[in-house]
Amino acid sequence: MAAEKVCAVSDLVQDQAKRVVAGGIPIALVLDSAGDIHAIGDTCTHGDISLAEGFVEDNTLECWAHGSKFELTTGKPLTLPAYEPVPVFVVEVIDGEVFIDPTVTKEI
Repeated sequence: MAAEKVCAVSDLVQDQAKRVVAGGIPIALVLDSAGDIHAIGDTCTHGDISLAEGFVEDNTLECWAHGSKFELTTGKPLTLPAYEPVPVFVVEVIDGEVFIDPTVTKEI
């Protein structure tokens, strides 16, 4: 599967998550304070909750429901109750547009 355009960079708000869907897979996009865009699986591995509704702090995205924090670069949970990581996807920016191939995850 080829990378899909999911949004424009201008659609992202710094230190806030945005939910997008690529290839039927929900993904949380985060534009961090350094200007990097991260893409992680949008579903919390603890409670089937959208992570895009959570809180961005430093290099983490916190689930609003139970407080699990996931590292944006690795998808690893840093706090309980989640103990399983979420997938991390490769982000490509072309001419101000954000592309993700949902079949390709980063090797962590």
